[in-house]
Amino acid sequence: MNKITIVRPEESQPARAIWYDRKKYVTVKFIVHKPKDVQVDIQPDKMILYCKNDTDDVFYNVLPFYENIQINDSRERVYDRSIHILLRKLKPDYSWPHLQKDEARPSWISVDFDNWRDWENEVEDGKEEFDMYADMIKEMSSKNKGEAPDMDDLDSD
Repeated sequence: MNKITIVRPEESQPARAIWYDRKKYVTVKFIVHKPKDVQVDIQPDKMILYCKNDTDDVFYNVLPFYENIQINDSRERVYDRSIHILLRKLKPDYSWPHLQKDEARPSWISVDFDNWRDWENEVEDGKEEFDMYADMIKEMSSKNKGEAPDMDDLDSD
């Protein structure tokens, strides 16, 4: 694997990022309209992103991770309006309470609430939901349903 050296540009701004946590991965999406000249350096303890958008604004982000990741199983993918980074956790089944090592969150990072899940309690929640569903089915089947309602009064247009 070739080592990328990304030098901080003299004038740049951080790209806005949203992230969410899963059992084995952390996903970070950098919001950049029509990204070009994209360079991503994923290291075990941090990542660096450099790119430009369609109006040649320069974006540069340094992101020290909450925990170390596996660099060989982490990937980036460039889309028309964003750059998606998939980071494989070194410690799977360990929740990241925040994305960065430092608890003080920069203004350019926010949680992707559309994709966020509390996966730590998934097995228990699923079992509880299944038990509630099974009880409901059991209760419905044990009730006497009676005769079907008369539907002669419904109009047929």
